[in-house]
Amino acid sequence: MSSVDETAAGDCAAAPTGFRIALGVEYKGSNYHGFQLQAGGTPSIQGHLEEALQHINGGRSVRLSCAGRTDAMVHACGQVVHFDTPVERSMRAWMMGANRYLPKDISVVWAQPVPHDFHSRFSAMARRYRYVIYSDEVRPAHLAQEVTWTHQTLDVDKMRAAATYLVGTHDFNALRAAGCQAKSPVRTIHHLQVLQFGRLIIIDVRANAFLHHMVRNIAGVLMMIGAGERPVTWAQEVLASCDRTQGGVTAAPHGLYMVHVEYPERYQLPERYLGPHFLSGLPDTFEST
Repeated sequence: MSSVDETAAGDCAAAPTGFRIALGVEYKGSNYHGFQLQAGGTPSIQGHLEEALQHINGGRSVRLSCAGRTDAMVHACGQVVHFDTPVERSMRAWMMGANRYLPKDISVVWAQPVPHDFHSRFSAMARRYRYVIYSDEVRPAHLAQEVTWTHQTLDVDKMRAAATYLVGTHDFNALRAAGCQAKSPVRTIHHLQVLQFGRLIIIDVRANAFLHHMVRNIAGVLMMIGAGERPVTWAQEVLASCDRTQGGVTAAPHGLYMVHVEYPERYQLPERYLGPHFLSGLPDTFEST
């Protein structure tokens, strides 16, 4: 995950005119080089969305802003974007019309008019991700691009114990990418829970904002502890070091999902169940507060 909370993608700088529309978007990121527009026409989620919306926008170009610029091969169930348009359409027309032109691995799941002071990135109060691990001796043939496989047996109780050291407001310099451009490494993790669902292990984390690769680095630390390669207290030692070189391996992108973005109630954005879809039977342990 990129340092999406420091640099907006395609922010609307012009004075407000017409209508501002927010969309809920889900996608499988396996075939894309991330959400953000890429040079040279490299496939991106933003590029496909803007091209699809242009058809519904009377041929006018559309520039999106998003809640978080996910990295290559990272998925989303609860991405939120917004755009400005002079064109009046029903919300169903924006949603179903965009889906008509989108590839099958990208879907607009809701559309809603919002006031011009709404911003998909800057209005967000918290973001939530799930990292999904498949723990089995044999690699899975199904969901191979949508979960992170490990042949190791992971001790979930040890992972849960280690996770407690990371909850709260901390300097997460040891758990962000070396090239992260965020001005401050301080973030607040509201909850970090490790859940088990059959052979699937889910790291569920909610924070005010995230640093580049922060969730994947947390997953890497917890997986090493779960595999018995490090003691539970290693999570605390890594955090206290403020040194990325002490943080271990960055976990693969395949298992990472943006599942929810929280906004002030006054915007009354639609609420959907937490994803991904194959975890629909998993209890939502943490309700938004």
